[in-house]
Amino acid sequence: MTDPTATVYRSTITCPWCSHKKTETMPTDECVIVYDCDGCGARLVPKPEDCCVFCSHGDVQCPPKLEGRSCG
Repeated sequence: MTDPTATVYRSTITCPWCSHKKTETMPTDECVIVYDCDGCGARLVPKPEDCCVFCSHGDVQCPPKLEGRSCG
């Protein structure tokens, strides 16, 4: 059973290759380091300075960063 008071984090990932956008629910307990674009099939990975695909390609940073925790 999910906690009704838990915050749900969502971010829209934009593919840098085809500009396809998709809104995804972000996990709160792990970083997503590989994401396959539904538009062109490109495999997205974080930029070298980022911990996950949401920080690199999303419009909202990952939950650990939003909550002021360390990530990675």
